[in-house]
Amino acid sequence: MEFPSRKIQVNGITMNVVVAGEGPAVLLVHGYPDTHQVWRKQIPALLQAGYCVIAPDTRGCGETDISHNRSDYHIENLVADLVGLLDALEIEQVRLVAHDWGSAISWQFAIDHPQRINRFVALSTGHPMAYRRGGLAQKLKGYYTLIFQLPWFPERLLRSFNWLGFRLMTSFPQEQEQWQSQLSRPGRLTAGLNYYRANSSLFLSGWAANAPVPVLGVWSSGDRFLAEGQMRESARYVDGTFRYARIEGANHWLQLTGADKFNPVLLDYLK
Repeated sequence: MEFPSRKIQVNGITMNVVVAGEGPAVLLVHGYPDTHQVWRKQIPALLQAGYCVIAPDTRGCGETDISHNRSDYHIENLVADLVGLLDALEIEQVRLVAHDWGSAISWQFAIDHPQRINRFVALSTGHPMAYRRGGLAQKLKGYYTLIFQLPWFPERLLRSFNWLGFRLMTSFPQEQEQWQSQLSRPGRLTAGLNYYRANSSLFLSGWAANAPVPVLGVWSSGDRFLAEGQMRESARYVDGTFRYARIEGANHWLQLTGADKFNPVLLDYLK
C-alpha cells in the first residue's frame, strides 16, 4: 500500500514524510533497514480511528536525503530531525510510536523533549540503560552491533552472493525484495550502518536519564535481535507510567507479522 508523501526541509536535509488525516497527531518512526512502509498496517487503522499520521523516512533511509558524514547520524542529529519535522509542521505535541532504531532515537527524544510527547509506544528496543544492562541474552542477540562497527566489511558481507548475508541475518523473506531495492542504491547501505557506527556508546557504555513520559513497551516472542528482559527492565528508567505488552508469535517486525494483535493494543493505549 502506497501513501502520498511530501518533501520537507528539516535540519539541513530534505525528508520524505507521509502526512495524512486529521485529529491528534501520531508520529511513527521506523527502524533499520526499513522506511515508513513498515507502518503500512497501522496507518489505515490510525486514520480510521481519527488521528493525523506523520510517518517520515528517517535520515539516509527511503526517499530522505543521505548524509555522507558518519557523525551526521549521531543520535543528537536524529533527534533534532524529529524536533525539526514537528516544528516545520507546526505540531506542538504528538503520540509517539517507534520501532527498532526508531525506538532508540525516540527514547532520547522523550528524555530531551518530554513536552513534545503525550505518550510513547516503544516497539522492540527498550530504554538505553536497560539495553546496556540486558545481560548475556541481549549481548548474544546483539552480536551484529559489534560487526557493524567495522569499516567496509559489513557492506561486503551483507551484499555477498546476491545479498545472501542480508537474507540470513534478517530471516524475513517477505520484506527482502523491498529492502534490497532500497539498499542497493548508492550510499544507502552505508547510511543505514552509520546509525550503528555513529552511536556505539548506545550499545556499550554511558548514562541516559529516565524518560519522564508515559510509556508502553511492546516486545514480540519471535524477536531474534532483542531480548525480552531489556524491554521489561525499561520500567526502571521511566518516571511516567510504564505498561508492557508481549505479542506472541510475531517476529522482530511485530507491526507487520503481529498486526492483528498489536493494533488493538496500540489504539487502546493511544486513546
